Amino acid sequence: MLDDASSPTPQAVTVAGPAVAHRLQPLLHDLVSTVAAPTVALSGGDGQIRPAGVQGVFHADSRALSRAVLTIDGREPEAVGHAQRGPGATGFVTLARWLGDPVPDPTVRIERFRQVVPGGMEERVEIVSSATVPVSAVVSLEVGCDFAPIEVVKSGGDTAEAAPERTAPDAISWNSGGVRVAVTGTGARAEATESTGSAGSTGPAGYTRTGFLRWPVELAPRGRVTLSWKVEVRDPQAVVIAPDRPAEWAVGEGAPRVVAADHRLSRLFERSMDDLRSLRLAETAAPGDTFLGAGVPWFLTLFGRDSIWAARMLLPLGTELAMGTLRVLARRQGTGFDPGSGEAPGKILHELRRHDFTVEGNGLHLPAAYYGTIDATPLWIGLLHDAWRWGAPVGEIAALLPNLEAALGWLGGPADPDGDGFVEYVDTSGKGLANQGWKDSGDALRFHDGRQAQPPIALVEVQGYAHQAARQGADLLEAFGRPGAARWREHAAALAERFRARFWVDGPRGRFPALALDRDKRPVDALTSNIGHLLGTGLLTGAEEAGIADLLVSPEMAGGFGLRTMSADAGGFSPLSYHCGSIWAHDTAIVVAGLARAGFAAHAATLAEGLLAAGETFGYRLPELFGGDDRSALGRPVPYPAACRPQAWSAAAAVTVVHAALGLYPDVPGGRMLLRPLAGAPLGAVSASGLRVAGAEVGAAVDREGEVVVTGLPGGISVDRAST
Repeated sequence: MLDDASSPTPQAVTVAGPAVAHRLQPLLHDLVSTVAAPTVALSGGDGQIRPAGVQGVFHADSRALSRAVLTIDGREPEAVGHAQRGPGATGFVTLARWLGDPVPDPTVRIERFRQVVPGGMEERVEIVSSATVPVSAVVSLEVGCDFAPIEVVKSGGDTAEAAPERTAPDAISWNSGGVRVAVTGTGARAEATESTGSAGSTGPAGYTRTGFLRWPVELAPRGRVTLSWKVEVRDPQAVVIAPDRPAEWAVGEGAPRVVAADHRLSRLFERSMDDLRSLRLAETAAPGDTFLGAGVPWFLTLFGRDSIWAARMLLPLGTELAMGTLRVLARRQGTGFDPGSGEAPGKILHELRRHDFTVEGNGLHLPAAYYGTIDATPLWIGLLHDAWRWGAPVGEIAALLPNLEAALGWLGGPADPDGDGFVEYVDTSGKGLANQGWKDSGDALRFHDGRQAQPPIALVEVQGYAHQAARQGADLLEAFGRPGAARWREHAAALAERFRARFWVDGPRGRFPALALDRDKRPVDALTSNIGHLLGTGLLTGAEEAGIADLLVSPEMAGGFGLRTMSADAGGFSPLSYHCGSIWAHDTAIVVAGLARAGFAAHAATLAEGLLAAGETFGYRLPELFGGDDRSALGRPVPYPAACRPQAWSAAAAVTVVHAALGLYPDVPGGRMLLRPLAGAPLGAVSASGLRVAGAEVGAAVDREGEVVVTGLPGGISVDRAST
């Protein structure tokens, strides 16, 4: 999800010859993010928020605080460590080694406890002395606000801090365009300054606009002092807010829990659930319908594809999130044609922003409501169908059938502009995303020799989504007594026949589907992870699935920590390319799910183990993506420096791995539960509680031999063991 369709973007860099203005996207991998959507704090590992890069407190696509730097007697404490402390909470430990006893061991430490809440952040600062002498100091918090839009920060654009106002003895505020940001320090003395000077300036050269909170502190020998401050944001223009209901899955004693022989799976699941709680959002006009914001910080809003996939991956925890996501997107389903926004009748939205999203320097200009996605519409159909199978209320499904029919209408019409029988895209506006599948960077689609494919593009996985959507749409229409089921089954069968005739290419390890067809209808013959998304869509025969399964776990594809987006043998491969060699957690998890459902347990477990190894390296918070280097290179994955963390579908990947291990596949309308666990896989025994089927709390456990026990299923559902 680049949203700028090109290389990212801050400062002028000097190359051989004259200086060239080349904006670079700020790096993220070493920042600490604390999230309670739609608010997020990004800081250094010492807790400091410095006026640089993407550090700050952001709220609903705008930066509220651009600095929050704590000093003691004018000096910054030295970082020791930090740790997440649950949803929206982080603790930091630093040292003031110049204070206290003159001994080698530090005797004054600062414990900074941060809690982000929707619309603000609170911090408790504890200064703890183990010194034998009294300690006197002045603690200062320097704060600034630039109201920078997220797209300006993302592209490394210049920003200027706004003028602060001292609004109370202990408070400072900033105002811009109806948005108000206020910082208050309990017991502090507030100061607001505007002065010339170079230190820390983010405005015009040599000009600083700064607010201060100051506390004089006195610590007795072995004493402790607690200070507190908070920031509050009032933003009536925000298009997303926190939901008005608790999490769709239980918390506390009834929360979903996983116990696994491989403890990495349990830890990854627990941490991911914290992040998923933190990413819950709703539209301002409909606070009761929850969806997941795509990722921190660039995509903390509604994204059709991402929000759909995340909700689909979380169906084992209940259908409420899925139904909220479906309703939110249905309300914004396209009704007319607009080349500028990409809207078409029946089409599902790509993303929603508070204002147009413009990236200076590369011509990208996306309307606030943008429809430039080729896959969100069939994926919306798939989510509706799967929620129905997991037991969503029949009345809620029925209410969305008109939207289903409109989405199918798009699939059979505007989705195929040249009438060749394949779903394809091209950005006719010249200002939108050049690539409109999940691999949406400008250079994502390459032939085996490295040449870039030119649009219009028919992506391989989208044909699978379209085939599955036509069949699933037919099932829903038939089940609810609506016409058209036969038409869509015929549509799916014809697509499968065309696909088999046009997409398959030969490679050194055998035949496989091409990445895409380009504008000349040539197969784009790179081996990529996209073909793994075809598993389970019904587009492939059993023999074809077996061949693809073997390719996906070949050393060229699975030699890293998960599934590479492109084979290491391809001419366009680069381990730190956004989409041509890196590893994405959600991509790997989708393929794990497809392999497991199709009965390729060993293949699925191989890729799942890669994710667990990566999760351990990243503190069990899987990033948006990471490097696709071979495991032998460093023994750990290389971070992708601009990756979002947390990311909804990356966090949801943990649920998918658990689901694949347990192998529960309900068909509530059909009164059946199919069991196909990863028997004998390296994941070992796994048990889970707090799962939900048709609203009932369900538990499941699978042992090393693949024997499954399911408890709590609602009446009328029979259990069948799948044949291998």
